Amino acid sequence: MKPAESVIHKNLTQLEAQHRAGPDQYEYYRRKFVPLGGANQCVVSVYEIPPGKDAYPYHFHVKNEEVFFIVSGRGLLRTPDGEREVGAGDLLFFPAEPGGAHKLTNSGEDSLVYVDFDTQNALDVAVYPDSHKIGVWGRGINRVFLEEDAVDYYAGE
Repeated sequence: MKPAESVIHKNLTQLEAQHRAGPDQYEYYRRKFVPLGGANQCVVSVYEIPPGKDAYPYHFHVKNEEVFFIVSGRGLLRTPDGEREVGAGDLLFFPAEPGGAHKLTNSGEDSLVYVDFDTQNALDVAVYPDSHKIGVWGRGINRVFLEEDAVDYYAGE
């Protein structure tokens, strides 16, 4: 997709809600406003998480930074500093590297809605400390590996 060359203006109702449900506690609806490849340096989506669910496991990025703006609902935010409640009007910044690790769970009885603004590097790595996985994203790669599957640099050469 070629990055936008002019202003993008859309109403939330014009964005298709893409539903994704994973095992057990993972489920969300995502409306992509500035999709991957739609800009040179950012991606912007609006997420809706049903009550009691999470969008993603606890993780951090090696390159990309994220900002969440909570539009409505309540959530339990887990970071390296512990857990805290967040709600409508809260702005959250997650720097790259381990200090920015995060997981957001809908702790309310209504949907948790937030805007997710991400920087976009050509290649990023996400680390999942709880499950010991590593995800590699960008440049045609979209893969997740278990850390225990690591091999020596020259293995198989």
